[in-house]
Amino acid sequence: MKILMVLTSHDRLGDTGRKTGFWLEELAAPYYAFKDAGAEITLASPKGGQPPLDPKSAEPDSQTDDTRRFEADAAAMAALAATERLATVSHEAFDAVFYPGGHGPLWDLAEDRSSIALIEATIAAGKPVALVCHAPGVLRHVRAADGKPLVQGRNVTGFTNTEEEAVGLTAIVPFLVEDELKRNGGLFSRGADWQPYVVVDGNLITGQNPASSEAGAKALLDRLTARDGAASPLQSA
Repeated sequence: MKILMVLTSHDRLGDTGRKTGFWLEELAAPYYAFKDAGAEITLASPKGGQPPLDPKSAEPDSQTDDTRRFEADAAAMAALAATERLATVSHEAFDAVFYPGGHGPLWDLAEDRSSIALIEATIAAGKPVALVCHAPGVLRHVRAADGKPLVQGRNVTGFTNTEEEAVGLTAIVPFLVEDELKRNGGLFSRGADWQPYVVVDGNLITGQNPASSEAGAKALLDRLTARDGAASPLQSA
């Protein structure tokens, strides 16, 4: 079982002078859900190399057992420091794709042609794509085979307007994830702010917030198991 995890390369929080990037928990929790299930994990980002970490996600209040495990894992940290350049990877080498969030993806991955093409090709090939927190925003330009927005008529979730308001960035981000998913025809639903909430619609899996990252990863693993039946990659890994 081979899973590609796609991270942002964007490190500037609009014009605030503050830093952003990927959210550590949203990488670490899925990373170990996949690793502990026997998956081979590849990390990629638009620019390749070391992607920027949102500094707030490394603060003590944001730490979890998984983030501490990741930061103490020499192999994981080495992989993070040397991510593949997104334009050089193909869905053909992977069974599934997972997008961690953080605010960074709203600036780069949402507009990145390689990311858009990767998601379109992965879905077209019948493979699952999971995105959590702000990462569902990268679906804004992704199209289905019929040319319509991929999310149109599909059940989705993502970082909510009230969660964005709570972190004080409503006027800073280039767009609001909830609004953009709805604008493209997504059937948006949500759970309570900051609580785990994951929506599965076929091979499209979305999670609402950082607390949804592990559940989103497990939903992706469940989808792979259901797809492959008795020849589950979990059993053959």
